[in-house]
Amino acid sequence: MATATGSAMPPATEQPLLLTQRRIWIIFSALIAGMLLSSLDQTIVSTAMPTIVGQLGGVENQAWITTAYLLATTIVMPIYGKFGDVLGRRNLFLVAIALFTLASVGCALATDFWAFVVFRAIQGLGGGGMMILSQAIIADIVPANQRGKYMGPLGGIFGLSAVAGPLLGGFFVDHLTWEWAFYINIPIGIAAFAIAWFALTLPGKRATKRIDVPGVVLLSAATTCLVFFSEFGGNKDHGWAAPETWMWGAGLAVAATLFILVESRAEDPIIPLALFRSPVFVNATAIGLTLGLGMFSAIAFVPTFLQMSSGTSAAVSGLLMLPMMVGLMGTSIWSGIAISKSGRYKPFPIAGTVLTAAAMLAMTTLAADTPIWLVCAYMFLFGAGLGLIMQVVVLVVQNAVDPAMVGTATSTNNYFREVGAALGVAIFGAIFTNNLSEKLTGIFTSAGASAQDAGNATASLDPQALSALPEPVRDAIVTAYADSLAPVFWYLVPFIALAFLLALFLKQIPLSDVAGMVARGEAIGGAEAEALEAAARSGNARPEDAPSKEDPAEDARTGADWR
Repeated sequence: MATATGSAMPPATEQPLLLTQRRIWIIFSALIAGMLLSSLDQTIVSTAMPTIVGQLGGVENQAWITTAYLLATTIVMPIYGKFGDVLGRRNLFLVAIALFTLASVGCALATDFWAFVVFRAIQGLGGGGMMILSQAIIADIVPANQRGKYMGPLGGIFGLSAVAGPLLGGFFVDHLTWEWAFYINIPIGIAAFAIAWFALTLPGKRATKRIDVPGVVLLSAATTCLVFFSEFGGNKDHGWAAPETWMWGAGLAVAATLFILVESRAEDPIIPLALFRSPVFVNATAIGLTLGLGMFSAIAFVPTFLQMSSGTSAAVSGLLMLPMMVGLMGTSIWSGIAISKSGRYKPFPIAGTVLTAAAMLAMTTLAADTPIWLVCAYMFLFGAGLGLIMQVVVLVVQNAVDPAMVGTATSTNNYFREVGAALGVAIFGAIFTNNLSEKLTGIFTSAGASAQDAGNATASLDPQALSALPEPVRDAIVTAYADSLAPVFWYLVPFIALAFLLALFLKQIPLSDVAGMVARGEAIGGAEAEALEAAARSGNARPEDAPSKEDPAEDARTGADWR
């Protein structure tokens, strides 16, 4: 029977965990709380960003607010995934929540732009853990053929946050201060920690193999070099011809090469290279990578476009994200239920990439005079496409690997999606901000400002400052935002088209009917668990009623159909 890589099985006398439906829902409530906290913070900054960068003096570097969070999240994802497989997931989940909540306090108290960016990165260290561990724990407690019903709501939480975040961020900017976008994480974080502490009853483990520290270091170095390479290349102060840009590129090549060599020889690698021998895993992960390039770029900058180009307030620009939430939640939950009923997942990523590509093409036409209802229609289409892809590819990956590696596989899939997201925000954010900065400097210079004053005005421009400017200057700035952002969507369309081609070749394999913890011998599930719990409540249960983990017949019953 499959056992967790690098973990010690519980003693034979230890009572196995009973995965009854009641216990599954209690655990699921803790995962929902953690996922809400993590996903909310990815979006709450979007509507507050113009005000934050204006007050902290970072307009020209605003992409770093998103890039820092994504970079930190990306680096720690494989670490959480592997350590969860080896050490157990409960304590790691609690650490992730605590780290995220404390970093939120730092963000709210930051008075310097780069200090704010550092705390955003620390938030990412916690957010990445909550995201990965939520998905991996679901695979531990629910069989793949029923998992869609649970993965759908987790995807729906992301959709809810995609709207609730911008709405809250806009409300705080308009009626309080931007710092409240981070203060709000404190009570939510405390509540999520409390729920997880009492509800997340999962067995602990102990590592029996050496931790792959060199792999962790090299993977972190390669990820950092990759993001800085793209950031420097897309920045007007450096560019693709600059020696410092290619120094980061060389660092990426060296770190990636050494990482592959180390992983091929490691006793217990952080990302086992054997994962990439599975065509289904490779295909689904590639879909996530290409989707990440386009998805987060659009989510990060659309609210800014709505505020500065369309002249809406922060709160209204957040409200305009509501159609996206409706689309994402609707298709995410529906596709999860449909997959659980039919056992087939391939049609959903295909349809999702088509809808997402259509939305991207539509957003290339955005202008200052685009009707609000049309913007809402574009966002609904965009959300509906994402809902058909995001959680489905995670389910596909989990179903394609050994149950002992479910956390590692989940985190690796998410890692490559976040790599795509970090690259997308860095590259396309740099294209947007470089074009915008050049146009804004020209506008202020033409209005009679000196070169230094024009640079200062550009760096500190926010919606409130915009409303105080003379109408001709204000109109010129609105046009500059529209002309700088809308064309960027053209660069995103080819990546969504590539995701469509990958979805066409995604192989359909049967979904496993055994939960990960059951397959690893760590729990008893299904009707057997319900019967044992009922017997325990009535006082008729005996220790020998629980099946032995060493019973060959039990091994055959719980051996998941993994590939």
